[in-house]
Amino acid sequence: MRSRHTGLAAALLPAILLASVGSAFFGRFAQAAPEETTVTEVAPGVFFRKAQTQPVFTGCNQGFVVFRDYVLVIDANFPGQVDEVVAAIREQTDKPIKFVFDTHYHGDHADGNVQYKKLGATIVAHERSQPLFESKGADGFEGAKKNRAAEYGSLDYEMPSVYFSHKLIFDDGDQRVELIFFGHAHTAGDAVAWLPKHKILFSGDACVNGAFNYTGDADTASWIAVLGAMEDLGVKTLCPGHGEMGGAEVIATQKRWFSELRSEIKAAIDRGESLDTIKETLDIPFYKEWTGEEARSRTENIEHVFEELSAPAKSARTRRPHQHPHPHGNDLGLARPAAPRR
Repeated sequence: MRSRHTGLAAALLPAILLASVGSAFFGRFAQAAPEETTVTEVAPGVFFRKAQTQPVFTGCNQGFVVFRDYVLVIDANFPGQVDEVVAAIREQTDKPIKFVFDTHYHGDHADGNVQYKKLGATIVAHERSQPLFESKGADGFEGAKKNRAAEYGSLDYEMPSVYFSHKLIFDDGDQRVELIFFGHAHTAGDAVAWLPKHKILFSGDACVNGAFNYTGDADTASWIAVLGAMEDLGVKTLCPGHGEMGGAEVIATQKRWFSELRSEIKAAIDRGESLDTIKETLDIPFYKEWTGEEARSRTENIEHVFEELSAPAKSARTRRPHQHPHPHGNDLGLARPAAPRR
């Protein structure tokens, strides 16, 4: 792997790294600090961009894959990150950026669509994300134009123009990328990018590496099943939506978090404990070993799972907006275009 670093001086890094868990979970992979943005060539023509998260959260991790005649970008990120990503791509190739895959609708993964569209790219996502782009995504973008005016300025919201149902394949004989929908996870429309030749998975926020989980659009029971389907792929390299690159163990660790969180909260509910009591007493020790944070500090996750287990029939569509079986497939020519915007 080749890695290029940008950000604060390397002297700051040792104090920030979670050394206690780095060797246990990610020994095969080079580590970087939250203050850094890094670009790593994971396989020939396959790049992973890990985003800076501290002291300023700059958005999601991304990927880009260089095909014979074009580039596919995985996640558009915030608008303010697009120029940097394009510059990183131009360090590798002058081929056109022809496609951008949004793993889901959240702004830190998709609000940069408009700039890629100006470059001539086609934006692609799973069909179950379309109503989320049209509602929560559009509303969030308008809010960001007010709250982040320097970054969003007079930009217009750009939704995907191509949606796929189960699997969408890009294959030119050299590179093969399969966009796959496994079910409702972080959002109802999550999809992942799987590179079977290299056993590399770009998971979006369906799997993150650290204390980055947001559950406001989630179905955590289904999410666990989705993570199980990811495990079945035989992943060697996991490029998460947030946090450090790792291996299949990151998927298992993410799955363990939701499994134990649901188990602990269910047991507390059965004992008659209130949500406030659970938030004060929840103890899942491995979570701190993984993330550096106490499990009880993840109040949004706790509240969401408590709500799911207390009223499991409640529709995920009523939950808070975001603030921050194997399917059969089609190739690109069979993807369904979005309905025209009115």
